[in-house]
Amino acid sequence: MTDLIAIGECMVELSRHSGNVMSLSYGGDTFNTCVYAARLGLDVAYATALGDDPYSQGICDLAASERIAMTGVPRLAGRVPGLYAIETDDKGERRFFYWRDSAPARSLFELAESTDLTARIERAGIIYFSGITLSLYTPAGLDRFEQVLKAAKRFGASIAFDGNFRPRGWGGSTERARKTFSRFLPLVEIMLPTFDDEQALWGDLRPQDTLARLARYGIREIVVKDGTNGVYIRSSTSQIHVPVPEKVSPVDTTAAGDSFNAGYLAARHRGASEEAAALAGHRLAARVITHRGAIIPAEAMAGV
Repeated sequence: MTDLIAIGECMVELSRHSGNVMSLSYGGDTFNTCVYAARLGLDVAYATALGDDPYSQGICDLAASERIAMTGVPRLAGRVPGLYAIETDDKGERRFFYWRDSAPARSLFELAESTDLTARIERAGIIYFSGITLSLYTPAGLDRFEQVLKAAKRFGASIAFDGNFRPRGWGGSTERARKTFSRFLPLVEIMLPTFDDEQALWGDLRPQDTLARLARYGIREIVVKDGTNGVYIRSSTSQIHVPVPEKVSPVDTTAAGDSFNAGYLAARHRGASEEAAALAGHRLAARVITHRGAIIPAEAMAGV
């Protein structure tokens, strides 16, 4: 059984450096979490669909180098993965620009070729996806995805979800995003949202409001990330605040939440308490945001 399988889209990443020099790499919220979880020692797989082009092969090669299994990922002839560019300001905050409307990842749960992959999802220990994942799929794709998650829960999988709300992915329709989230939240056992996203989508005033609202869905473990304010955790037995142990000056905040999620899930998988897992997530995220790009060099994680 795979420890963790993440579902979503990995894209070509362009990041601006000095002048107009751009570097090319690969990333995507759930893929980033996969990389960091694999580096922390979990047995990890990624579920998506790709093309038959050199950039899709580059994603597969990167996954292989990071020990991420992509067995069964469909490769569609004539299709290419999505692309995004990152623009980062002098405070390390970033803006994203996307070209992804025809990316093959959007078709994953409507492809006959994905049968073997969906069977692997159903047998995973932890299944991880995000609000961006949900924004990819058509109504038919969402129906199939819901069926797969329900089957996985029957086999004993834990479902982990990061809201990761991006208005553009929903065509600016908060109503559609809310409706879709509300459909999938009752399946979730570990919720890992960022407060800013929850505030934008649901109008929550405080992280505590987010905890209370999500608890009504029956989610057993809710971890609300609130930047330098740390995280707020509500479980069936307690409600705690875990501050950031040490504040750092960010160079690039890309994948801060993705890496925190990896640190948290890896620690919880090994039996750590919620507080210890949150500290593990904080330490990893602090290291990631002092480097450029979504996926930092493996050697930069030394000591984490």
